[in-house]
Amino acid sequence: MNSVPARAVVIGASAGAVEALSTILPSLPAGFELPIVIVVHVPPDRRSIIADLFQAKCQLAFREAEDKEPLAAATVYFAPPDYHLLIEADRSLSLSNDDPVLYSRPAIDVLFESAADAYGPELVAIVLTGANHDGANGLRAVVDAGGTAIVQNPDNAFASAMPEAALELCPEARVLQLPAIGDYLRSEMSP
Repeated sequence: MNSVPARAVVIGASAGAVEALSTILPSLPAGFELPIVIVVHVPPDRRSIIADLFQAKCQLAFREAEDKEPLAAATVYFAPPDYHLLIEADRSLSLSNDDPVLYSRPAIDVLFESAADAYGPELVAIVLTGANHDGANGLRAVVDAGGTAIVQNPDNAFASAMPEAALELCPEARVLQLPAIGDYLRSEMSP
Protein backbone atom coordinates (compact mmCIF):
# COMPACT_ATOMS: atom_id res chain seq x y z
CA MET A 1 0.00 0.00 0.00
CA ASN A 2 2.83 2.34 0.90
CA SER A 3 6.55 1.83 0.25
CA VAL A 4 7.67 4.48 2.76
CA PRO A 5 8.54 3.07 6.20
CA ALA A 6 6.08 4.06 8.89
CA ARG A 7 7.23 6.32 11.71
CA ALA A 8 4.00 6.52 13.74
CA VAL A 9 0.58 4.93 14.21
CA VAL A 10 -2.64 6.74 15.09
CA ILE A 11 -5.80 4.94 16.15
CA GLY A 12 -9.34 6.18 16.68
CA ALA A 13 -12.14 4.29 18.42
CA SER A 14 -15.38 4.89 20.25
CA ALA A 15 -18.12 2.45 21.32
CA GLY A 16 -16.47 -0.94 21.84
CA ALA A 17 -12.98 0.59 21.91
CA VAL A 18 -11.57 -1.27 24.92
CA GLU A 19 -12.53 -4.64 23.50
CA ALA A 20 -11.13 -3.82 20.06
CA LEU A 21 -7.87 -2.43 21.42
CA SER A 22 -7.59 -5.46 23.72
CA THR A 23 -7.19 -7.61 20.62
CA ILE A 24 -4.59 -5.39 18.93
CA LEU A 25 -2.36 -3.85 21.61
CA PRO A 26 -1.39 -6.95 23.64
CA SER A 27 -0.20 -8.58 20.40
CA LEU A 28 2.52 -5.95 19.90
CA PRO A 29 5.98 -6.96 21.16
CA ALA A 30 8.18 -4.95 23.49
CA GLY A 31 10.47 -4.25 20.51
CA PHE A 32 7.72 -2.50 18.53
CA GLU A 33 9.48 0.80 17.94
CA LEU A 34 6.77 3.08 16.59
CA PRO A 35 4.90 5.51 18.82
CA ILE A 36 1.15 4.88 18.87
CA VAL A 37 -1.27 7.75 19.56
CA ILE A 38 -4.87 6.88 20.35
CA VAL A 39 -8.09 8.83 20.69
CA VAL A 40 -10.92 7.01 22.41
CA HIS A 41 -14.14 8.87 23.08
CA VAL A 42 -14.24 8.99 26.89
CA PRO A 43 -16.53 10.90 29.27
CA PRO A 44 -15.17 14.42 29.85
CA ASP A 45 -15.99 14.61 33.54
CA ARG A 46 -13.86 11.87 35.06
CA ARG A 47 -10.30 10.56 34.98
CA SER A 48 -9.65 7.95 32.32
CA ILE A 49 -8.09 4.67 33.46
CA ILE A 50 -7.60 3.32 29.96
CA ALA A 51 -3.79 3.73 29.93
CA ASP A 52 -3.52 1.90 33.27
CA LEU A 53 -5.82 -0.84 32.02
CA PHE A 54 -3.59 -1.61 29.03
CA GLN A 55 -0.29 -1.17 30.89
CA ALA A 56 -1.25 -4.18 33.00
CA LYS A 57 -1.58 -6.51 30.00
CA CYS A 58 0.78 -5.21 27.32
CA GLN A 59 4.53 -5.06 26.73
CA LEU A 60 4.68 -1.42 25.59
CA ALA A 61 4.67 1.69 27.77
CA PHE A 62 1.26 3.35 28.14
CA ARG A 63 0.52 6.87 29.26
CA GLU A 64 -1.96 9.67 29.07
CA ALA A 65 -0.57 12.29 26.71
CA GLU A 66 0.85 15.51 28.11
CA ASP A 67 1.14 18.85 26.35
CA LYS A 68 4.46 19.44 24.52
CA GLU A 69 5.62 15.88 25.18
CA PRO A 70 7.91 14.49 22.45
CA LEU A 71 6.79 11.18 20.94
CA ALA A 72 8.90 8.21 22.02
CA ALA A 73 9.31 4.76 20.49
CA ALA A 74 7.49 1.76 21.99
CA THR A 75 5.05 4.08 23.78
CA VAL A 76 1.28 4.31 23.48
CA TYR A 77 -0.32 7.69 24.21
CA PHE A 78 -4.01 8.15 24.99
CA ALA A 79 -5.80 11.48 24.68
CA PRO A 80 -6.87 12.75 28.12
CA PRO A 81 -10.58 13.32 28.77
CA ASP A 82 -12.00 16.58 27.39
CA TYR A 83 -8.88 17.54 25.37
CA HIS A 84 -8.15 17.25 21.68
CA LEU A 85 -4.79 15.58 21.06
CA LEU A 86 -2.65 16.81 18.17
CA ILE A 87 0.77 15.97 16.76
CA GLU A 88 2.86 19.05 15.99
CA ALA A 89 5.27 19.46 13.06
CA ASP A 90 8.20 18.72 15.40
CA ARG A 91 6.45 15.41 16.28
CA SER A 92 5.58 16.39 19.81
CA LEU A 93 2.11 16.18 21.32
CA SER A 94 -0.19 19.11 21.89
CA LEU A 95 -3.42 19.36 23.87
CA SER A 96 -6.28 21.68 22.96
CA ASN A 97 -9.62 22.53 24.52
CA ASP A 98 -11.03 23.89 21.26
CA ASP A 99 -14.68 23.18 20.54
CA PRO A 100 -15.79 19.55 20.17
CA VAL A 101 -15.75 18.08 16.66
CA LEU A 102 -18.76 15.89 15.85
CA TYR A 103 -19.74 16.27 19.52
CA SER A 104 -16.43 14.77 20.62
CA ARG A 105 -13.46 16.14 22.53
CA PRO A 106 -11.08 14.44 22.07
CA ALA A 107 -11.92 14.00 18.39
CA ILE A 108 -10.31 11.44 16.14
CA ASP A 109 -10.41 13.79 13.13
CA VAL A 110 -8.28 16.36 14.98
CA LEU A 111 -5.58 13.80 15.80
CA PHE A 112 -5.56 12.23 12.32
CA GLU A 113 -5.45 15.57 10.46
CA SER A 114 -2.58 16.91 12.58
CA ALA A 115 -0.70 13.60 12.30
CA ALA A 116 -1.13 13.60 8.52
CA ASP A 117 0.47 17.06 8.42
CA ALA A 118 3.35 15.95 10.67
CA TYR A 119 4.09 12.53 9.16
CA GLY A 120 2.63 12.45 5.63
CA PRO A 121 3.41 9.08 4.01
CA GLU A 122 5.16 7.85 7.18
CA LEU A 123 1.83 7.51 9.02
CA VAL A 124 -0.47 4.53 9.56
CA ALA A 125 -4.00 5.51 10.65
CA ILE A 126 -6.54 3.00 11.94
CA VAL A 127 -10.28 3.53 12.44
CA LEU A 128 -11.94 1.03 14.76
CA THR A 129 -15.45 0.50 16.11
CA GLY A 130 -17.65 3.50 16.90
CA ALA A 131 -21.18 4.84 16.70
CA ASN A 132 -20.59 8.17 14.93
CA HIS A 133 -18.67 9.52 11.93
CA ASP A 134 -15.58 10.86 13.75
CA GLY A 135 -12.39 9.70 12.05
CA ALA A 136 -13.66 9.61 8.46
CA ASN A 137 -12.45 13.10 7.51
CA GLY A 138 -9.19 12.56 9.35
CA LEU A 139 -8.57 9.26 7.57
CA ARG A 140 -9.18 11.03 4.24
CA ALA A 141 -6.50 13.58 5.24
CA VAL A 142 -4.08 10.74 5.99
CA VAL A 143 -4.72 9.12 2.60
CA ASP A 144 -4.38 12.46 0.82
CA ALA A 145 -1.01 12.98 2.56
CA GLY A 146 0.20 9.59 1.30
CA GLY A 147 -0.26 7.68 4.56
CA THR A 148 -1.67 4.19 5.06
CA ALA A 149 -5.35 3.81 6.01
CA ILE A 150 -6.71 0.76 7.83
CA VAL A 151 -10.34 0.27 8.85
CA GLN A 152 -11.76 -2.43 11.09
CA ASN A 153 -14.16 -4.64 9.17
CA PRO A 154 -17.56 -3.06 9.95
CA ASP A 155 -19.21 -6.50 9.91
CA ASN A 156 -17.24 -7.42 13.03
CA ALA A 157 -17.24 -4.07 14.81
CA PHE A 158 -19.18 -3.58 18.05
CA ALA A 159 -20.55 -0.39 16.43
CA SER A 160 -20.26 -0.26 12.64
CA ALA A 161 -21.09 3.42 11.96
CA MET A 162 -17.56 4.75 12.36
CA PRO A 163 -15.78 2.18 10.16
CA GLU A 164 -18.57 2.45 7.57
CA ALA A 165 -18.22 6.25 7.44
CA ALA A 166 -14.44 5.92 7.11
CA LEU A 167 -14.81 3.48 4.20
CA GLU A 168 -17.34 5.72 2.49
CA LEU A 169 -14.77 8.56 2.39
CA CYS A 170 -11.74 6.25 1.93
CA PRO A 171 -12.79 3.26 -0.19
CA GLU A 172 -9.11 2.53 -0.84
CA ALA A 173 -8.48 1.82 2.86
CA ARG A 174 -7.37 -1.67 3.83
CA VAL A 175 -10.25 -3.47 5.61
CA LEU A 176 -9.03 -5.92 8.26
CA GLN A 177 -10.34 -7.98 11.15
CA LEU A 178 -8.94 -7.02 14.56
CA PRO A 179 -6.36 -9.84 14.82
CA ALA A 180 -5.13 -9.02 11.30
CA ILE A 181 -4.56 -5.37 12.32
CA GLY A 182 -2.14 -6.56 15.00
CA ASP A 183 -0.51 -8.89 12.46
CA TYR A 184 -0.15 -6.02 9.99
CA LEU A 185 1.45 -3.73 12.55
CA ARG A 186 3.90 -6.43 13.65
CA SER A 187 4.91 -7.61 10.20
CA GLU A 188 4.93 -4.35 8.27
CA MET A 189 5.89 -1.82 10.89
CA SER A 190 8.29 -3.55 13.25
CA PRO A 191 11.93 -2.88 12.40
